[in-house]
Amino acid sequence: MDDLRFKGKWNQLKGKAKQQWGNLTDDDLTYVEGKEDELYGRLQEKTGKSKDQIKSWFDEQMDDLD
Repeated sequence: MDDLRFKGKWNQLKGKAKQQWGNLTDDDLTYVEGKEDELYGRLQEKTGKSKDQIKSWFDEQMDDLD
């Protein structure tokens, strides 16, 4: 995943993630540069998906936004 591309689309991606996994909150989706692993860890706990599955989902959503 391209970090610059990811950051530019983050607000749109947050909305899509909330639609996909209804139990996510804004706090769960807090993105702090350099702490991506913490974000993925929170999402893993809430969704039950693996880190690779979550990354793949975000990559697919990014492609749809382009």
